[in-house]
Amino acid sequence: MEALLPLLLFVVVCLVLLCGYPVAFSLGGTALAFAWIGGLAGYFDDAFLSALPNRLYGVMTNETLIAVPLFIFMGVMLERSRVAENLLDTMASLFGPLRGGLGISVTLVGMLLAASTGIVGATVVTMGLLSLPTMLRRNYDPGLSTGVICASGTLGQIIPPSIILVLLGDVLSAAYQQAQLNMGIYSPKTVSVGDLFIGAIVPGLLLVLLYLAYLVGVAIFRPEAAPAIPAAERQQAGRSLLVRVIKVLLPPLLLIVAVLGSILMGFATPTEAASVGAIGAMLLALSQRQLNLRTLSEVVTSTTRVTSMVFLILIGASLFSLVFRGFGGDDVVTDLLTDLPGGVFGSMLVVMLVMFLLGFILDFIEITFVVVPIVGPILLSMGLDPVWLGIMIAINLQTSFLTPPFGFALFYLRGVAPPEVTTGAIYRGVAPFILIQLVMLGLLAYWPHLATWLPHAVYTD
Repeated sequence: MEALLPLLLFVVVCLVLLCGYPVAFSLGGTALAFAWIGGLAGYFDDAFLSALPNRLYGVMTNETLIAVPLFIFMGVMLERSRVAENLLDTMASLFGPLRGGLGISVTLVGMLLAASTGIVGATVVTMGLLSLPTMLRRNYDPGLSTGVICASGTLGQIIPPSIILVLLGDVLSAAYQQAQLNMGIYSPKTVSVGDLFIGAIVPGLLLVLLYLAYLVGVAIFRPEAAPAIPAAERQQAGRSLLVRVIKVLLPPLLLIVAVLGSILMGFATPTEAASVGAIGAMLLALSQRQLNLRTLSEVVTSTTRVTSMVFLILIGASLFSLVFRGFGGDDVVTDLLTDLPGGVFGSMLVVMLVMFLLGFILDFIEITFVVVPIVGPILLSMGLDPVWLGIMIAINLQTSFLTPPFGFALFYLRGVAPPEVTTGAIYRGVAPFILIQLVMLGLLAYWPHLATWLPHAVYTD
């Protein structure tokens, strides 16, 4: 019975979440209830809870987590500065003469927004509001249109600077050190958020190329699903198109280069780069004449709300993990994973599958704070590379958020899609992109150097 308590705790938390209760209170409240019952039954030592103040103080003094509100501020500010609208209009003029050009435009803009904001929900909603009516008006297949928007909107999971990579980097850093200590290594190596940022560049760009290859294939073999803009409308672009492209693309590209380039060149930590991004987003909004006191107040309010949610979930997850460990959950999970057939491969496969299914009911924040600290040290003790593991988790969760019937990206788009676009069309549209995601996971599993080569090259130079 005692060995089943940590697993029962996890199951009850999932059931409470399915009932619609707030995540942070579900994690903390359920953990406290189990701790109280376990204490009465003699299965839980209340001394475990005494470590909670130290954990919370560690969160308060964690400089890495300062990057979270800064990147959120940058993303919300860019959302209010009409960057997405200007990019979509310009890209549509540039690629519109091609079959599938609008789909290519949406994918490229989604990539740029992912690298500029890193906020999945905001990107999917923004792209849905701005591009879906245009694509439908141009007689694009509804399934293809919604699939492109959902897939490109979730690129913020993997393309840096991604908030999930910031949180994963902090959690994996602690898990990596714990794994090395468990292996008797008392001068442990470290892994940073910057390592994950650099490691995600190649897989992220490769994923975008796979999206584009699929769209080109659709344009060739199903031209009626992705028609070109009529010739009469192409002439409206005029000779000023090149100037317009440079004017619209240059500011966000400079912002991306400033944030990622400062990390790649070693000039700044991810937290310092996040502050550069926040200031750059304000300057970009100012250049678009979108920055005023009202906008700044709305951005700060939204940033505070999202940041508070993140850290409140972190507090609930800290309490949950303490109680989980108090019931011996670490030992139970270790025994389960090490006893699986297939060794490291079998353990990794099961963990990825569990995370994929949890992605239907939990957001990436809860999975990062609750699941990764439990399984991370075990997998890393088996010799897995922490950067590769982090990128695999990020792409796996991105795939989960696209998968019917519970994918978060599908709910975001369903909320802003017109009534004539059916839920079935959305499900049908994302299916090819889910397959592309799975192919990307397979490539990354077969060639881990896709994630580890660039960090190694940067730091060895």
